[in-house]
Amino acid sequence: MPTIRIHYFSPDAPRLKVTKTGDWIDLYCAETMTLHAGEFALVPLGVSMQLPEGYEARTAPRSSTFRRWGILQANSVGVIDNAYCGTNDEWKLPVYATRDTVIEKGDRICQFRIFQVQPPIVFEEAEELSSTDRGGFGSTGVK
Repeated sequence: MPTIRIHYFSPDAPRLKVTKTGDWIDLYCAETMTLHAGEFALVPLGVSMQLPEGYEARTAPRSSTFRRWGILQANSVGVIDNAYCGTNDEWKLPVYATRDTVIEKGDRICQFRIFQVQPPIVFEEAEELSSTDRGGFGSTGVK
């Protein structure tokens, strides 16, 4: 079973825990933040982690994040590789505020899970690929 070493930036920070339902682990806002519509911010998550060798983490907003705070994860997909593992490498969520909002310290703001890293690959140039064309980008229809 992979082990993740966690450094908490505050003694009163909520401790991360694996849940029985779902594979994603909640992350918490580490300080109260006031954001204004159109503003970009890095929301501190109050943890740094040493991921197991051969794994990376991916972050995503919780399903209620936009409804509650009107923020979007600015980089669409958050990827944290296992080289970002120093004590001071605090995880943060880059967000864009669509309305004025306040995120309180301790709010569950996003989630993460770990994935095995991509295995070594080799690229091979080819004049042609398979004989099956799907019709181009966006060609599978609407319904």
